[in-house]
Amino acid sequence: MKIYKKLFAYVQDKKYLGFFAIVFSVISAVLTVYGYYLIYRFLDNLIIHTDLSGAENLALKSALILTAGAIFYFVSGAFSHLLGFRLETNLRKRGIDGLENASFRFFDLNPSGKIRKIIDDNAAQTHQVVAHMIPDSAQAIITPVLVLVLGFIVSTRVGITLLALTIIGAFILGAMMGEQEFMKIYQEALANLSAETVEYVRGMQVVKIFGASVESFKSFYKAIKDYSKYAYEYSLSCKKPYVWYQWLFFGLIAILIIPVVYFMENLGSDKMILLELVMILFLSGVMFVSFMRMMWYSMYISQGSYAVDTLESLYNDMQKDSLKHGNINNFKNYNIEFDNVSFAYNDKPVIENLSFSLQEGKSYALVGSSGSGKSTVAKLISGFYNVDEGSIKIGENSINEYSDEALIKAVSFVFQDSKLFKKSIYENVALANKDATKDDVMRALKLAGCDLILDKFPERENTVIGSKGVYLSGGEKQRIAIARAILKDSKIIIMDEASAAIDPDNEYELQKAFKNLMKDKTVIMIAHRLSTIKDVDEILVMDKGRIIERGADKELMSKDSNYKRLQEIYHSANEWSVSNEGVL
Repeated sequence: MKIYKKLFAYVQDKKYLGFFAIVFSVISAVLTVYGYYLIYRFLDNLIIHTDLSGAENLALKSALILTAGAIFYFVSGAFSHLLGFRLETNLRKRGIDGLENASFRFFDLNPSGKIRKIIDDNAAQTHQVVAHMIPDSAQAIITPVLVLVLGFIVSTRVGITLLALTIIGAFILGAMMGEQEFMKIYQEALANLSAETVEYVRGMQVVKIFGASVESFKSFYKAIKDYSKYAYEYSLSCKKPYVWYQWLFFGLIAILIIPVVYFMENLGSDKMILLELVMILFLSGVMFVSFMRMMWYSMYISQGSYAVDTLESLYNDMQKDSLKHGNINNFKNYNIEFDNVSFAYNDKPVIENLSFSLQEGKSYALVGSSGSGKSTVAKLISGFYNVDEGSIKIGENSINEYSDEALIKAVSFVFQDSKLFKKSIYENVALANKDATKDDVMRALKLAGCDLILDKFPERENTVIGSKGVYLSGGEKQRIAIARAILKDSKIIIMDEASAAIDPDNEYELQKAFKNLMKDKTVIMIAHRLSTIKDVDEILVMDKGRIIERGADKELMSKDSNYKRLQEIYHSANEWSVSNEGVL
C-alpha cells in the first residue's frame, strides 16, 4: 500500500476511482468463482446424476454469471484506467511545474534529454501500476482464496490437491520474481539507456558532420552494454523457476494420473474421479492465471515504486538549489555587492570568498579565460543559482530578501544564443511586459534596429517565427531578443557573450541596439571579443574565480597587466589566417 499512497497523493481528487475499481474487481472475482461453482454443479448433474434438464439450466446460469463477472471486471478496468491516465498527466504536469521553478544548477547538471526521458518514461510506468494492477491485484488475491474454498466444496481430495499446488506454486513464484535490489539495478540501467539514446539521437548531426563512430559515444555504448548485461542476467535468474512453474501447472493432470491408475479401486466411483480430475484441471488453470497476475503485479509494483521514487527525487533536485525569495518589492538603489561569496558545481569550486562592488548606472565588463568564473558571477547576480557561502546584495539588501517578481523585473539577461518562441515577432517581444501597449512594443523593436527585419516580411511584426518561409539569422534573432529586453526596461542588464557569433552584416545594427538597451542602466558584459568592451566604465579581469585586476581600458593598457596580455592575444588571433603556404 505504500506505493499506492504515494501515487494517490498526485490524484487526490480522483482517488474514488481507485476505490470503485477495487470494489468492482472484488465483485467480479466473487461472481466469476460463483460461475465456476455453477460449472461444477453443471458437471455434477451431467456426469454423476445424468440430469440433462438440470445441467442445461446450470449451464445457462453459469454463462450469465460469468458474463456479469466479465462486465464488472471491464468496469473496474475503466475506473482504474481513468485514474491511471489522470495520474500520468498529473505527474507530467508536476514535472513541468518543477522545471519552471528549477534552479539553473539543476539544468547544468542534468542533460535535457535525460530529464525528458525520466519524466516521460517513469510517468508511463506508474500508469500500468494503477490502470491494470488495481483490478488485477484484487482478482489475484480474492480468486485463489475462493477457488480453494470451491475445491474443498467439490471434495476434500480436490481441496488438498489445490492447497498443495498453491503452496508449491507460491514458492516457485517467489523464485520467479527475482531479487528486488536486482530489479532496481535493472531499472536504473534501462533508464540510463533511454536517456543516453535521446542524447545520442540529438547529436546525430555532429556524427554526420565529423564522421565520428558509435564507439566514440562512450556513455551511450556503456549504457547499451550495461542494459544488455542486466537484462540477460535477470532473464537467466527467472528461467529455471518459470520452467518448473509451467511443468507444475501444465503437467498436473499427467502427474495425478499415475497414482490414480494404481489406486483407482480405493478412490471411489469412476464418475466421481472423472469429475474431480476435470475440476482440478479447470481450477488449476484458474490458479495459474491468478499466480501469473501476482507475478506481473510484483513486477509492476517494483517498477512503479522505482518510477515514483525516481520522479520524486528528480522533483526534489529541481528545487534543491533554487533561490529562496523574500517579500521586498522595491530597491533603494541598484548597486551590486558580492560579500565573501563561494560557489561550486558538483563540489568543484568555481569562486571562493569573492568580494567586490559595482555602482549603479555604470557599465562593466568581465574578462578572463574560460572557466575563470565570469558567467557564474553573472548568473549569481541574476539569481539563477543559490550561493554556497556569503551573500549578494542589490540596493543594500540580499537578493534572497527580494520577491521573485521584483528580482525578475530588476534584471535582464541577454544570452549568446537567445531563444525565440514559435509565435509572432510582436508576441515574442510583448511577453517581456504584460502591461505594454502596442506603441511600447513597436518602439522597442525600432530601438533594437528591427525595422529592417520587419520589412522582409509582408506581415511585418505579425510574422510567426518558425513558420514556413520565415528564416532569421543569429544577429536578427539577437536584435529581437534585445527588443524584448528594452521593453522589459530592467535597471540591471547582463549580457553573456551576446555578440559572440554575430556576422559583420548584423554587427553595426546590433551595436546600435546595444547602446539603446544600455542607456541609463547598470550593465555587466561578458565578452571574448575584447574590441567590444573598450568603452565600458570599468573592466574586471577574472582568473580562477578571483578578480585579479580592475580598471578602465586605458588604465589597464598603460601597464604590464593581464588585461593587456589578453588584448595582445586577441589581436594576434584576429590577424591569424590560412594561405596555400601555411598559417600566416
